[in-house]
This record gives sequence, C-alpha cells and structure tokens, in this order.
Amino acid sequence: GLVQSFDPKVVIVDFLAEGFDIDVVRKVKVMKPRCRVLAITSEQSGHTIVNALKAGVDSYIKKDCDLGEVEDAIRETAQGGAFFCGQILDRIRKESIDVSDLDNLPLTCDPIHLSARETEVLSLIAEGHTNGVVASKLFLSAHTVTTHRKNIMAKLGVNNTAAMVMYAVKTGLVSPNKFLFQGEAQ
Repeated sequence: GLVQSFDPKVVIVDFLAEGFDIDVVRKVKVMKPRCRVLAITSEQSGHTIVNALKAGVDSYIKKDCDLGEVEDAIRETAQGGAFFCGQILDRIRKESIDVSDLDNLPLTCDPIHLSARETEVLSLIAEGHTNGVVASKLFLSAHTVTTHRKNIMAKLGVNNTAAMVMYAVKTGLVSPNKFLFQGEAQ
C-alpha cells in the first residue's frame, strides 16, 4: 500500500525483523520496477546476503554501520547504484560466496559502474592522497572512505591500491601528471 501510494525512490527494509517476509521485496520490484531496495540488518551470514540479493535487494548494510555509510548507502541506492558496507563485502570474501549468478550485484558487473562519490574517492587515491586526506577533502569519515575503497576494489575485481591506480590512469580518470611525488604526499 505505502509503496504504491508514495512512489518512493528507495525502500529500506529490516531484512531480519520479526515478521518480515522476503516476498515484500519481490512485490515492491513487481509493483515499482524502478524502486530500489536497501536492506539493513543485524546479521551478515552469506546465506542471508545471497537470499536478499536473489529477492531483489539492491544495497545491503549492517545496522551497526556508521552514519556516513548509511547516508552513502541511501544516496547511492537512490541514484540507481548499489552499496554494500565494508562488513558485508568482507563477509562475501571470507565465505567465498559465489555471486556470479546474481545480476544485480555490482561485484561482477560489466561494464564497471562507479558512483560519482566512488569516482571522486578513486581520483584522490590515484593522485596519491591518504584515506585521511581523502576524508577531509570530501567531508567524509575515514571509515566511509575505507568502505568506498573496498567497494571500488570489489567492483574493479582488484585487491590492491596499485591496481586501482592503473584502472584510474587507463580510463583517463586521472593523469599520471597529477600524481603526488616526494615531499608532496598528503
């Protein structure tokens, strides 16, 4: 009823709340295909994550994420992207969850879609700035920058900063002339 009445861009669901039925996510997606779903939960088991994504959840965060991550998750989801807090990405990696059959999970998506904020973070990292400086320049917490870094690495399919920098240079996101060198690092 509420989804149809208000036509929201994002619906936030407490995925493991008592009485919550996963079919609600499917119904929202059928009624309002352009509506995005952000799941927030206290549990992060691989089984729960996969079930949520298969049901149509677009983004997934834990209840104990910091406020910056929650704000970023809502913003990214509303803009048509997907957001997974660092704890969720860590769980996916630790449990070696196979997400290759999940169309809506950006960890394996092609072409690569970075949000505007992720692009800003990647540009500053590629220029040689530390997480602290990136956080300061973008008015974010260092934890949120770390989460963006994890999301970027997951989307690019890389596991180190050097590979992120190579991607930024190859795609023209940053010019090698903008790199910080000796004495310039911030």
